[in-house]
Amino acid sequence: MAERQSLQTDFHPIVAGEPVEWVIDDGLVPYEVALREMEERVAAIAKGEAPERVWLLQHPPLYTAGTSADPSDLIAKDRFPVYETGRGGQYTYHGPGQRVAYVMLDLKRRKEDIRAFIAALEAWIISTLDEHNITGERREDRVGVWVRRPEKSAGVEDKIAAIGIRLRKWVSFHGISINVEPELEHFSGIVPCGISQHGVTSFVDLGHLVSMAEVDSVMKQQFEEIFGPVRVIGPSGLAEPEFS
Repeated sequence: MAERQSLQTDFHPIVAGEPVEWVIDDGLVPYEVALREMEERVAAIAKGEAPERVWLLQHPPLYTAGTSADPSDLIAKDRFPVYETGRGGQYTYHGPGQRVAYVMLDLKRRKEDIRAFIAALEAWIISTLDEHNITGERREDRVGVWVRRPEKSAGVEDKIAAIGIRLRKWVSFHGISINVEPELEHFSGIVPCGISQHGVTSFVDLGHLVSMAEVDSVMKQQFEEIFGPVRVIGPSGLAEPEFS
């Protein structure tokens, strides 16, 4: 199990006032639809016209390019759609079997500190993995959450979760992705996050057969531990029909 003391964070939860809306979509949400919805919600939060929101979803297979993306890291240009995005980071993959959580929080009400916010997101992921007996670790020189793979080679680590955020008027959007059971071969079309010396992994790749619903339940519990209470409001209505 991961050491709990390593997950301490000084990010501020909100324990009074309106809870964070918690939205889960079971179908696939097109990326451009999700981006438009996030833009509208972030603007409303910044104006004080809407509550904070966390939106859990899955996307059809696609690649996204962050603000630091190197074009040479896009190996298979025509494999999946590629979306330019204003989030931090480089290239990443999204697709079925990967839990994406878009996190729309008002940091003015919490703490105007992007490093503390990223550390809190890492702690959320690590504690979620810990509850499933997976030891995830943060690294000072690379964003995301990593799993040691000594059975592969000495010093080799695989990335199990990515983080890419953007702030507008101190309201966050974009967020995190956790590999539950995606097609890992799809990551071969890019150099994930610009890091070629390590690989990617997932719950299933590590031998942990869990459902997305089980992961979601733990994510909700661990989110409340760090960020404060949530209110489940049901699906967004923007997902495509159930996929096979």
